[in-house]
Amino acid sequence: MSIILVTGASGLVGSEAVSFFSKKKFRVIGIDNNFRKYFFGINGSTNSRRDELIRNYNNYTHYNIDIRNFNGLEKIFKKYKNNISCIIHSAAQPSHDWSAKEPMTDFSINALGTINLLELTKKYAGDSVFIFTSTNKVYGDNPNKIKLIEKKNRYEVKNKNFFNGVKESMSIDNSIHSIFGVSKASADLLVQEYGKNFLLKTGIFRGGCITGPNHSGTELHGFLNYLVKANINKLKYFIYGYKGKQVRDNIHSFDLINSFWQFFKKPLCGEVFNIGGGRANSCSVLEAIQIIEEITRVKMQFSILKKSRVGDHKWYISNNSKFTKKYNNWNLQFSLRDIISEIVDKNIFYKKKS
Repeated sequence: MSIILVTGASGLVGSEAVSFFSKKKFRVIGIDNNFRKYFFGINGSTNSRRDELIRNYNNYTHYNIDIRNFNGLEKIFKKYKNNISCIIHSAAQPSHDWSAKEPMTDFSINALGTINLLELTKKYAGDSVFIFTSTNKVYGDNPNKIKLIEKKNRYEVKNKNFFNGVKESMSIDNSIHSIFGVSKASADLLVQEYGKNFLLKTGIFRGGCITGPNHSGTELHGFLNYLVKANINKLKYFIYGYKGKQVRDNIHSFDLINSFWQFFKKPLCGEVFNIGGGRANSCSVLEAIQIIEEITRVKMQFSILKKSRVGDHKWYISNNSKFTKKYNNWNLQFSLRDIISEIVDKNIFYKKKS
């Protein structure tokens, strides 16, 4: 049976990949040591989702291994080397704010962990497809140099060339990235170079806000999920800077994995794609609050702080045109309202259950 190897298998993207490929009758090998709990505390733990995946899919095998552990990873690659057809690398330290607390931990997970996987792929699974979950934060704060117009509830682009979002041609240089942005950019470039230098079939997907009901949202990571959680539990939400008018595009984790599926069927070497919800699924924080309040009928308690996060984007929408031109069978199946409604339903369910 053909094997899909997924890192960060209990996280949002990883668990969606496990579910997606298990349903397509692949054997799925998951790697996840629940380091998210270390980053964000008990609310960030993914152990319950790990147990759910093991319970629901007979063709799923889980390994509790740190991706910085080269020898541990090598044992897995040696064991399954003849059957691995795809590596989906979604394990990461994912937070802007957290990365400044422990820069070496952040870099070792995001950069060293990635080169470990690339080296083992080259050695044991050279014909497989390697898909990397990158981030729009590799552009640093360059998107903030786009001229904007301030509207009532959001910022909007002045230059119509950016109306449909940021393209891959935007520079990653001469900008403030945050420590997280740098470690992810390092990994992003490594995956590109292993494609171009060693002809591995590598795809780099620079995501916008990846979200969905399976996100273990916390204050430091998981914008929409934590926003819903705060609303339902009547917690005060703090907006960091930009008057709450900062804009993000939001993509459901299923739609992201479906894009991985298209790449898996027709791979390239060292190719970069911006991938996200696009303009249709974009919203400001204030607009997201408005939609959540309409759905839950609960008034949001929030406060807008003057100071923004380091390297944070004032306006960012992913331009998906490069990907859709190469893979015209792919399209978004979840609207912004669909995504928020799903997140609300799951949070209400768990609140009643507890």
